[in-house]
Amino acid sequence: MTDRHGAPTVAQVTLIGLFVASLVTAQLTASKVLAFDLPFALPVTGAELVLPGAALAYALTFLASDCYTELYGKRAAQIVVNVAFVLNFVVLALVWSTIAAPAAEASVDPDAFATALGASTNVVLGSLLAYLVSQNWDVWLFHRIRDRTGSDYLWLRNVVSTGTSQAIDTVIFVSIAFAIAPAVLGVGVVLPLEAILALIVGQYLLKLAIAVLDTPVVYAVVTLVRSRTDAEGRAATA
Repeated sequence: MTDRHGAPTVAQVTLIGLFVASLVTAQLTASKVLAFDLPFALPVTGAELVLPGAALAYALTFLASDCYTELYGKRAAQIVVNVAFVLNFVVLALVWSTIAAPAAEASVDPDAFATALGASTNVVLGSLLAYLVSQNWDVWLFHRIRDRTGSDYLWLRNVVSTGTSQAIDTVIFVSIAFAIAPAVLGVGVVLPLEAILALIVGQYLLKLAIAVLDTPVVYAVVTLVRSRTDAEGRAATA
């Protein structure tokens, strides 16, 4: 959808920008593991919620993609998801080339810079594969539900598509980054099963909560964009 001059709309650019910004942030923060104390104990995780640092940023990509899918259709959303996947490699190439380049004496400590921005091979493999599978699943299921329900029940397709895709993403990412890749490649430490399960549960609980809580935001964005589009269309034909 473009404006009457054929240019992308502000809503399109904003949603794509939010998607890409969140995706890049997730890529750069995935290697840090966060731990939050809970006032109560949960199964598997206990009284501590453990999750990768990218969980919040990555959850925002699903909010942006669901809004974009609802407004502009399945094909447009698939293009955004798959082009962004390719752009992941551009980000990684730029970061790694900067790490490899010689540093000036006045520069920050090169080792600290590499530690902060140089995601490990395990994290990169896990995040890229998880992204490719889960984001395409999210777009496909969102429209599958929409085909059956029509324009109603936006809350249903938002929660179901995001909730299931987040589960797929979490299992793939944590399993590869902290178990499969370290075991196969011999890089890093293979975490024990208890730690793997705690990471999966902790990350998914946060993502599921966001999927439920962001539903009013999705409604608000879709309603606002459609109302503005309708108003501009009436003005153009007046």
